[in-house]
Amino acid sequence: RHIEEGMTPFQGAIVGSKEIAFAVVSMTMTLAAVFAPLAFTPGRTGRLFAEFALALAGSVIVSGFVALTLSPMMCSKLLKHTEKHNWFDSKMEALLRGLESGYGRLLGWTLGDMRIGPLRLSRRWFVVAVMLSAAVGTVGLFLQTKSELSPMEDRGVILTVINGPDGATLSYTLKYAEALEKIGSRYQADFDRIFTVVGNPTVAQGNVFYRALPWEERTRTTMDVARDITPSVASMPGVTAFPITPPSLGQGFRERPLNFVILTSDSYQNLFQVVRQFQDEMAKNPGIVSVDTDLRLNKPEINMSVDRERAADMGVPVDAIARAVETMMGGRQVTRYKREGEQYDVVVQTTATGRDTPNDIEKIFVRGRNDAMIPLSALVKINEVVVPRELNHFSQRRSASITANLAPNYSLGEALVFMKDVSKKVLKPGYSTDLNGTSREFVESSGSLALVFVLALLFIFLVLAAQFESFIDPFVILLSVPLSMVGALLALKWSGGSLNVFSQIGLITLVGLITKHGILIVEFSNQMRGKGMSTLQAVKEAATMRLRPILMTTGAMVLGAIPLAMATGAGAESRRQIGWVIVGGMSLGTLLTIFVVPTMYTLFARKSTPGA
Repeated sequence: RHIEEGMTPFQGAIVGSKEIAFAVVSMTMTLAAVFAPLAFTPGRTGRLFAEFALALAGSVIVSGFVALTLSPMMCSKLLKHTEKHNWFDSKMEALLRGLESGYGRLLGWTLGDMRIGPLRLSRRWFVVAVMLSAAVGTVGLFLQTKSELSPMEDRGVILTVINGPDGATLSYTLKYAEALEKIGSRYQADFDRIFTVVGNPTVAQGNVFYRALPWEERTRTTMDVARDITPSVASMPGVTAFPITPPSLGQGFRERPLNFVILTSDSYQNLFQVVRQFQDEMAKNPGIVSVDTDLRLNKPEINMSVDRERAADMGVPVDAIARAVETMMGGRQVTRYKREGEQYDVVVQTTATGRDTPNDIEKIFVRGRNDAMIPLSALVKINEVVVPRELNHFSQRRSASITANLAPNYSLGEALVFMKDVSKKVLKPGYSTDLNGTSREFVESSGSLALVFVLALLFIFLVLAAQFESFIDPFVILLSVPLSMVGALLALKWSGGSLNVFSQIGLITLVGLITKHGILIVEFSNQMRGKGMSTLQAVKEAATMRLRPILMTTGAMVLGAIPLAMATGAGAESRRQIGWVIVGGMSLGTLLTIFVVPTMYTLFARKSTPGA
């Protein structure tokens, strides 16, 4: 621009770099401030994105230094003014000048007044209404958008878990594992190998691994195949089996999205009844599939109760009854003896045929008063009951974990809201709930990223306030944030995305990117006002003059993010989330920002001339 006004390339580079230096420093510090809180996010999210945040912050600082030093020098050496332009330059220049002219007229109309009868109203309030509508739309879309910890990625393998009944033999479990292998053999277009492990961690359990073909050799994802085989696997009688696609962020291979924990100090029998009520309610929700629980009342146990009053009458201590049962049924070492240099333990125990059934307990005799031998049938009652296979605890209380997979169009956030509603309906006093695994990480990461988002806005505001020596200018600049959010959320919705750690990182990144436009407009408006222009003239001139850099910045960001949005192959499901956030947020956010920021500047700008 300065070269066209008659300056030499060296003079134009010096003057241009001085004019833009403040904006470059402000934008560099703003972007670095956005990523600073992200680098210190706790938990798995922090470990995942710390390098991302530090790399971006470092590259932004270096690029800012290059923009203030190397770029002006290269401009002074390479740029030159040509009297005759080629066809492309002429057409492009005409297009850009027409765009600037049209934008200037539309901006002037937007900042002007209109008459409605005897009333004279400013059209700026129409822009304010659009901005408020964008803010309301952002909130509405945020509440409507599905949320999850991370999108499910095609990791090339499906795990099918087998849980047989207690007491099942290895051959019993193997029979069902072979049946699952036959089911997998029907999908030769998707799988190239099937690997089976039976008897781990118990003989009644097993795992069948289906390894998928490379991405380029198949047309369906592992998630699609898992949904296809679920009905055949889940309908197998005699065992509980369900397919699992591995989670994306390094959780356990068997980890499932929904992991809901019920806590109580009540008995396991009563807890089991509560779990059954939960499962009945979950069965009514088609979005929750393959429900399972770690509380299973399927282990037989002999319950022996002592009639203490009768035992006291016969002179038999309760501990004598316990020792007699332990000795005769389980065996007790009473002494040792040596023979020919070898030492042997002497164990007292009933023969194997005398301890096979619960009735054998009642045939044991104990010594009572006056050395009378009394059968246990006169002192105890034997009941056969069913108890939990494992006595699970969570937070030092008895617990039962309910796990499940989710349907394709059902998010983890929706599932947790549903489970919370079921809790209010089913749980009695003395019961509480908690989360574990992926569900717990989802809630914790959402809270930490929300805090990072607020801190990013606060850091940007403080940095800009220090740069502009004003609290009004940063406020005007940050009004562009909700405008970009509505575009990002719309892009997520139309592309089938969700709010997860990747899209939320994209939203935080977008905050720093979109504020660059506001910085350019506000800074150059202040420069124009410093030259004696009125606020209205200054903002019109600044916005029109900086339209090209704004469009070039937006174009570079959007074109750079399109490969992310259109990614395929390994990890594409996660990369697409960040790409669509930047594409949608920058596109719609820029369109609204170039009208909203000038309007807000005329409404809130300082009355005194900046720099005066």
